[in-house]
Amino acid sequence: MKFDTLIIGGGLAGLLCGITLSQRGLRCAIISRGQNGLHFSSGSLDLLDAPAGETLEQSLAALAVSHPEHPYSLIGAGQVIDYACQAEKLLAGCGVALQGGLNNQHQRITPLGGLKRAWLSPEEAPIGPVSGERIAVVGISGFPDFQAHLAAPALCKAGALADAIDIELPQLDDLRENASEFRSVNIARLLDEKSQWAALLGALRPIAERYDRLLFPACFGLQNSQLWRWLSEQLPCPLALLPTLPPSVPGIRMHTALQRHFVRLGGTWLAGDEVAAVAFDGARVSSVSTRNHGDVPLQTRFAVLASGGFFSSGLVARRDKICEPVFNLDITPLLSRNAWYNNDFFDSQPWQRCGVRTDASLRGQREGQQIDNLYAIGGVLGGFDAIAQGCGGGVSAITALHAARQISALAGGDA
Repeated sequence: MKFDTLIIGGGLAGLLCGITLSQRGLRCAIISRGQNGLHFSSGSLDLLDAPAGETLEQSLAALAVSHPEHPYSLIGAGQVIDYACQAEKLLAGCGVALQGGLNNQHQRITPLGGLKRAWLSPEEAPIGPVSGERIAVVGISGFPDFQAHLAAPALCKAGALADAIDIELPQLDDLRENASEFRSVNIARLLDEKSQWAALLGALRPIAERYDRLLFPACFGLQNSQLWRWLSEQLPCPLALLPTLPPSVPGIRMHTALQRHFVRLGGTWLAGDEVAAVAFDGARVSSVSTRNHGDVPLQTRFAVLASGGFFSSGLVARRDKICEPVFNLDITPLLSRNAWYNNDFFDSQPWQRCGVRTDASLRGQREGQQIDNLYAIGGVLGGFDAIAQGCGGGVSAITALHAARQISALAGGDA
């Protein structure tokens, strides 16, 4: 099989890159081993944490000085902002309904009642401010993956008048009997059935009559937002959904929408597969063999590594080094084993900045030699700390579009 581009990894970065290239007429395949980071995410995307009163342009300029190896610094502030605008339009075009934006970044409410800066959030996600607002954090009796009694006090510290309330929902009793089955995805499969909508409304309406806003666990809406929209029309106060412990319904819904759009554009989705071997022609990747297609190498003009970080095994820590296991690409920064971590657990840890070394075009290198047609994007990249710098979702989106532009230009597509 022959492709213009093979993308290894089917998370946010891989899908956005694949969709963009497919829209430009290139034949793409995504090799997806299984669940990815979106299945465990809140569905919100962060771009970059910035001090209060500082513009994004100022933050990017400061980042270029303090962290020249950061993907944003390599790409350049102007292009980062352009790509962010493109990403917003691309996500909307894929049917992913989000609130916020480059000029409307916000504070989303976290599952524990804190406030965290976000670039884009699902339309049903709760955002601040909360000061003076009467909020009911409504949990489901026996549901272990959402703790209303922890979120409510945190909201009170932020100035809200918040209470934690549990509802029973007897229709979930069969799931409730088995703790391993009483999870958000299984609850969503049941509550999304229209026959269950009225019962959920009946449980929420008496509470909604006493509060300014309801916060409920995101345990419905696996395929779309129809139930949330219907409840929002029926209830006397706004309803917002807080992510639960994984698996995450908002994240899964985003992934499903992007994956379906990629396939509609003609992309090839190789599910449950992984790279077994890579063939090189000099300084170029010529083909990839996979576990499921071992006897049929996948020939390609370009390759994109979007395998994620440590969480998804895109990066692996050996006894004495950190490595990238698919292409054995060079890692930055090079740290000795005793420099991987700080003693304070809550500090930014040096290992979190480790990842693939690239040039400004995001081309990877191996043993100091550039691989001309291989690009690395998303969480596998080095030079940034997604948690401490608040940029994980942004790095995935921005680098995906940057790599797609480089490939399109070289392939003769409309860049």
